[in-house]
Amino acid sequence: MNPGVAGIGLASFFSDAGHEISTALLPDLLSTTLGAPASVLGLIEGVSDGASGAAKLAGGALSDDPSRRRAIAVGGYTTTAVLVSLTSMAAAAWQVGVLRAGAWAARGLRVPARNAILADLVPREAYGRAYGFERAMDNLGAIVGPLLAIVLVGLVGIRNAIALSVIPGMLATAAVLVAVRRVTRVSRSERQPIRLKLRPVLKGALGRGLIGVAAFEFGNVAATLLILRASDLLRPDYGRQAATQLAIGLYVVYNAAATISSIPAGKVGDARGTTRVLAFGVALFAVAYLGFAAGGAGVAQLVPWFIAAGVGIGCVETSEHAAVAALAPPGMRSSAFGVLATIQSLGNFVASTVVGILWSAFSPRAAFVYVALCMVLSLAAIFATRVPTR
Repeated sequence: MNPGVAGIGLASFFSDAGHEISTALLPDLLSTTLGAPASVLGLIEGVSDGASGAAKLAGGALSDDPSRRRAIAVGGYTTTAVLVSLTSMAAAAWQVGVLRAGAWAARGLRVPARNAILADLVPREAYGRAYGFERAMDNLGAIVGPLLAIVLVGLVGIRNAIALSVIPGMLATAAVLVAVRRVTRVSRSERQPIRLKLRPVLKGALGRGLIGVAAFEFGNVAATLLILRASDLLRPDYGRQAATQLAIGLYVVYNAAATISSIPAGKVGDARGTTRVLAFGVALFAVAYLGFAAGGAGVAQLVPWFIAAGVGIGCVETSEHAAVAALAPPGMRSSAFGVLATIQSLGNFVASTVVGILWSAFSPRAAFVYVALCMVLSLAAIFATRVPTR
């Protein structure tokens, strides 16, 4: 732990707290306020993740040059905060989609820069703990954000609550400024040309390891669809408003589980290799998705599945980042993080879009059975490749 690592952690905390206010209220904004169906929510989340993926790939190429990382990180956090808050002014679903896609693109552009800066701040043997800490702070923000949403929606309404999300977003910008000042500056003569380095990154152990990651991400749906599933199941017994608040509360449980599990996952990964941690997280997702497929009208019946998914994401995200930092070719760490982030976003785009279509065309049960099968395929790929990451 040092001031730079603390700055990155606080930036993740404040940024997530800000945009999770919007995420928690997005299903209600679209379905109730704007009258859009579940397929539109899935499409918006899918397109946003796709835009984020393309931006992450570009951000990786740009951020291989250490001199550009600072501006990309600061600009990405600032733009995300502004565009997320502007969602409050949308008068139609397509406007929500445009603003969210823009915010997610800015968020994607900054990710490789942030992850590379974090790797520059710690020694190799502490990668798991460093990324576990960053993920824990990110997930802690995802706890605070929905809680703020619950409070703010009762005080000022949905639209004003989303507008106020700009405040924690700008605090994230201030925190990342503290972090980038701890990284050694490079001279102009040391600057690297902008170049997309896909083939070198995908060679060797890292390329093999990303096969299992890709299979997981193609079944990793947006959390808003978990909120929508819980809200739909709870509405007959609790009514619309109470069901929405309970669903957001379950999302808080999900993020609390992710927060608590991230640092232990990093420690286990540092000691025994990240592959085992990754496989454990994927297995938990398979269990959780089967639980969401089965349904259950009570809060107590849904809590285990949100906890399983939360612990799963804490393990998966921590192990993914630590593995890439350890296995990336020299001088290409940002490109490697860009490739990882692109796989994550494009996989999420497919997962959220397909789940939205299956949900509307068939049933929520069919949608969640599909993503559970993706988890099984991911486990098979992870055990087949057996990439050493210690």
